[in-house]
Amino acid sequence: MSLLGKRLSLGASRHEVALPDRDDDAGHESRPFWRRKTLRQMTEAEWESLCDGCGKCCLNKLQDEDTGALAFTNVACDLLDPDTCRCGDYVHRWDHVPDCVKLLPTMVHRLAWLPSTCAYRLLAEGHDLPDWHPLVTGEPDSVHRAGVSVRGRVIPEREAGDLEDHVVDWEDL
Repeated sequence: MSLLGKRLSLGASRHEVALPDRDDDAGHESRPFWRRKTLRQMTEAEWESLCDGCGKCCLNKLQDEDTGALAFTNVACDLLDPDTCRCGDYVHRWDHVPDCVKLLPTMVHRLAWLPSTCAYRLLAEGHDLPDWHPLVTGEPDSVHRAGVSVRGRVIPEREAGDLEDHVVDWEDL
């Protein structure tokens, strides 16, 4: 297996959908932005707020060179804070990790490594945000309380050694 590069392009169709109104009496503007806008229509602030802070995208991934099979590890980027599950230097991350992926609306459909719980992936596939998502609960730590973040499950890259020794099969990936 070789370390997954930033140019991996696997995935589904390119259509985008805004979620249908779930409350017939609700006016268009009263619905949350993620239900009335496509990913491409969102402002930068709305886009960034979709990140639930799970930290899964910051895990090192391996890809089999022959089959293309993807494997997640419990090894996190050294910039990931294991307690908050947020990048320790988000604004300047490329200075430290040049191959860090800047997720864009046009890329979501092509990235097979986005976790199944990822808001970007869920919305692109026409699903709603899960009940535990911070935008739904109004509480930033709800992702941790729901047990879907990497908090308490990762080791930093600098301590890992061989990544193949750290492959995980978590249900929420």
